[in-house]
Amino acid sequence: MAEAPIDLTAAPAISVPERGASRDRTPAEAILAYCRRNPHVVVGLGMVLALILIGIIGPLFVDMKNADPLSALPAQAPSRQYLLGTDDQGRELLAVMIAGLPATMRIGFLAGGIGLAIGIVLGFLSGYLGGVLDAIVRIAVDTLLTVPGLLILITVAASIKTFISVNIMALVIASLAWRYPTRIVRAQVLTMRERAYVQVARRSGMNAVEIIVRELLPNLFPFLAASFVSAVFGAILFSIGLEALGLGPQNQPTLGMTIYWAIRFNALLRGMWWWWVPPIVVLATLFFGLLLLTIGLDEIANPRLRRAA
Repeated sequence: MAEAPIDLTAAPAISVPERGASRDRTPAEAILAYCRRNPHVVVGLGMVLALILIGIIGPLFVDMKNADPLSALPAQAPSRQYLLGTDDQGRELLAVMIAGLPATMRIGFLAGGIGLAIGIVLGFLSGYLGGVLDAIVRIAVDTLLTVPGLLILITVAASIKTFISVNIMALVIASLAWRYPTRIVRAQVLTMRERAYVQVARRSGMNAVEIIVRELLPNLFPFLAASFVSAVFGAILFSIGLEALGLGPQNQPTLGMTIYWAIRFNALLRGMWWWWVPPIVVLATLFFGLLLLTIGLDEIANPRLRRAA
């Protein structure tokens, strides 16, 4: 008896996954994959958060009254009693570091945040609306960028030196911190306002504010995050420059004012390394952490780097 032929067309089809296909990742998996791919942002964020944590939990272990003048023996080298020594004013430098670190970071975050916020508003309005407003903003930014910012800040800070504080110092620096963000945001908006999705939103009846908030702003979030870190970096750098010249808050301990008092009392020539080394080390750590964070965020803001990754 002859066997019946096998019908190959009736065999069940075996589905082979396409090459390169993968399931959608959850947000947590995407963040973890990004951190593995870009360790700069992890290390930088860890360094900045560690410094913030020191400023938060430090007062729980150190008496912050020792940051006031005449609270300890003056000009004492580091010892078991005074871990970072004392200065000529009788302040324990460990308490000064713990009190000065949050004050310095507050200046940077306030000035950077205010400057970036002003730059976002001016950049979006001038870049999208154009016309007379764009001409005024462009001329103002181009003119102010030709003047050295530190020179203006020195003039302003010197005129209000008698009542300057940490918050006023932040406002003084923020008065010029909007220039670069305005120019950069305006340039980005000029390249985005003629794209297809903006044209569709415009023809659908959305007004300028709705298009800026719903269409343009979300697309610039990664870029603005990197710009914020850069603005904080620059604001802290400007504050250190002003304070090293004695134009900072005289009665509040900051890292820059600690360096100023060390310079004024010739700590370097007198061999009092414990007076000027700790603030410089803390500032170097802060700047390095912000730099790594900026490099890491640049991958999100830069499409070329994203495609390469």
